[in-house]
Amino acid sequence: MGALAALLLAGGLRLASADTSGGGAASAAQTVNCPTVRDKLPAVPATANAEVERELANLDQEIARQNERLARLAVKPEGGANFVNNAILGPLKNKRTAVLDRIEIAFNRVGAQRPNLDALAACGLN
Repeated sequence: MGALAALLLAGGLRLASADTSGGGAASAAQTVNCPTVRDKLPAVPATANAEVERELANLDQEIARQNERLARLAVKPEGGANFVNNAILGPLKNKRTAVLDRIEIAFNRVGAQRPNLDALAACGLN
């Protein structure tokens, strides 16, 4: 239990899902680190706002899901050295690409210039 307390203090209590980890020195404090999207968007047309907000919420929810997976991996590691890249970061990039495409399409659908959000798909780890 003392190791958990030291780990939490060292990790800066970053996220509740990451704080519950109980071991795994290197991966205990890891969380997904993705580029922000909202601040990179041009003005969102009012007619596309609801759809864009829904997709931005999807991005946040997916990051939270993957942070939960990382927290579980800190307690019970699985896979090899590339597991996080293959099972978390790779699929997350694919999901983010799909969501970002839907945001771009929402702009295009209402006649606004389609923003280029492709560079915001890839994530790393903190």
